[in-house]
Amino acid sequence: MFNLQLIATASKNEVFNVKKIENIEELYEALSTSMEHSTWWDTENPWEIVVGSILVQNTNWKNVAYSLANIRREIGFSPKRLAEIDQFLLQDLIRPSGFYKNKSRAIKEIFSWFQRYNYDIGILQKKEQAELRKELLAIYGVGYETADVLMVFVFNKVVFIADKYAQRIFSRLGLNEPLTYLTLQNMIELPDTFTNEQAQNFHGWLVDYGQVHLRSDKDWQAGFLSQFTLVHL
Repeated sequence: MFNLQLIATASKNEVFNVKKIENIEELYEALSTSMEHSTWWDTENPWEIVVGSILVQNTNWKNVAYSLANIRREIGFSPKRLAEIDQFLLQDLIRPSGFYKNKSRAIKEIFSWFQRYNYDIGILQKKEQAELRKELLAIYGVGYETADVLMVFVFNKVVFIADKYAQRIFSRLGLNEPLTYLTLQNMIELPDTFTNEQAQNFHGWLVDYGQVHLRSDKDWQAGFLSQFTLVHL
């Protein structure tokens, strides 16, 4: 079954694959059995996660960590202070993450959006999932992946994050056609019983696995997923 919200927000040129992966729970269990169970973000501060999810775009986490340390030292992660911070100062603080002008604007705009809800994450968590995602995608600098990371790690929703690691892993698992964020996401319907914790685990494990086993063919063959077979219609 297609995700109607994704279809509505896709560009006119987006091509949707009609395949549906049938054994997604088996893949999750294979990862759960073999991967380390750990916390994906090294903070419980949701505002730091919001900032980090924007800063990590088109860079590596080491650079993001420098930027987050700068913000933590200068103003902390008070949402009100992040909404009100001078944009030029913010640019200086996040410069290690690159694209600092665009990212500073995205941070300012997303915290202006939070301000409209009086920085009450609880109110936003109660929003219907498709409506919340639509609002996030309307914010400058928030694309599909960033929106879904926020949905899962800040707003406690259940979403499959079809990032580049996931696309490359599923290609290795036998999906031979070109994959985009939306085409892969629409092929995966998470079970109704799936929890937010499982959605977080799924994303974290795929990223961790990809970082180790997507470096070369040899690395892929050494991983336990090289023996996994996708079932799709």
